[in-house]
Amino acid sequence: MHIETNPTDHFASNTKKAVPIYCLTKEQFSKKGHGLSTRELSWAKINGFTGASGQHCIVPNDKGGIECVLFGLGGGVGTGKSMAHGKLARLLPKGSYKLEGNQTSPELAELAWALGGYSFDRYRNRKHETPKLVISNRSKTKLLTEGSFIARDLVNTPANDMGPDTLEKAFRKIAKAHSAKVSVIKGEALLAKGFPMVHAVGRASAEAPRVLDMRWGKTSHPKVTLVGKGVTFDTGGLNIKPGGSMALMKKDMGGAANVLGLAHMIMEAKLPVRLRIIIGAVENSISSNAFRPGDILESRKGISVEIGNTDAEGRLVLGDCLTWGDEEKPDMMIDMATLTGAARVALGPDLPPFYTDDDAFAQTLGVTSMEINDPLWRLPLWDPYQSMLGSKIADVNHITAGGFAGSITAALFLSRFVDNAKTWAHFDIFGWTPTEKPWAPVGGEAQGIRSLFEVFQQRYRK
Repeated sequence: MHIETNPTDHFASNTKKAVPIYCLTKEQFSKKGHGLSTRELSWAKINGFTGASGQHCIVPNDKGGIECVLFGLGGGVGTGKSMAHGKLARLLPKGSYKLEGNQTSPELAELAWALGGYSFDRYRNRKHETPKLVISNRSKTKLLTEGSFIARDLVNTPANDMGPDTLEKAFRKIAKAHSAKVSVIKGEALLAKGFPMVHAVGRASAEAPRVLDMRWGKTSHPKVTLVGKGVTFDTGGLNIKPGGSMALMKKDMGGAANVLGLAHMIMEAKLPVRLRIIIGAVENSISSNAFRPGDILESRKGISVEIGNTDAEGRLVLGDCLTWGDEEKPDMMIDMATLTGAARVALGPDLPPFYTDDDAFAQTLGVTSMEINDPLWRLPLWDPYQSMLGSKIADVNHITAGGFAGSITAALFLSRFVDNAKTWAHFDIFGWTPTEKPWAPVGGEAQGIRSLFEVFQQRYRK
């Protein structure tokens, strides 16, 4: 499959000419450089290298080239520090390199390099040239990086080039690469086919709202359904956002982007599942036919929904899509959405909350996410808060009157549309890196999908 930002651009093919990168803790460096020559050790000390976490030093050779690179692991080689290798993909000059020395997880260090070298160059005349690394587990690193880059590329693309039409094209492109089947319900057909909330949210846009449906795999395999929020831009609707809050709303389709990245991983790895991907692709715009605060919407589920605020549109789109997915009684149904600011207030941008009633799944996912540095944190589906979604004229209001527990009550609203799935989990992701990290430049980000893929492999490879 063609990935606009290609992970293999960061992989070296010539191992003989690769420059070694010696990864050293502070203790190892202090003990005579852990095998470094006297000249290399002297150069490192003159340049202030101590083995501190994330520190690097380029050691020249006699011909004006690079003899080796020293990279500091700090006080130890824990999982978190192993992702620090990603910064080298942006700091070192172009060329081929290979990692040497102690890594707790060489695969994670190599993945960090690939992720860290990402650059979204679609709109630049000058393309970013990255150094290349010898990868020991090329196929797995490529797979995980491709999924992450799909999500990043889609989120980073501005809304003038990523409306519902273009999101559908990306959806079809991924389906075609894996010989998956696609169907689309679009525009007024949404009303006839039972998606009134999707239609209401997207009807004010110049590009028609739609529900995208992809199916792949053998019908005899366990059903796994992925549902993504695909709001390609969110003005807030008639409850219009202030300018500062609207600036990043190209990323409001981050749930759909992450779901597509995860779907690519699953299909490329040929996991033995019957995979289904459902995305509600809409733009929340403003025009004379925009839905209004106080409107009562019907839903595919038959639940009447009072609109408390048109800027809480994502849960409406997800409600109809979840209902449709739930009708097939899947073994696993996952939804991902850039849903609430409350989640960011609670846990910040780097730690997405997830919600599920499946304790065993939650435990496995939580542990796995920390082991592979794709962190997730379970928050409760606290049923007593259901009363906060009460309405005097409809079955439910889609937001609460106060500002308490916004992410939890959004998850509780979604739970009303899921009855049959054996396991359902909702992920309230940010989909964005606001501060540069070794493995992630500022911009669109994949969150939770590496963890989910790892757990799916454990669950369905048996």
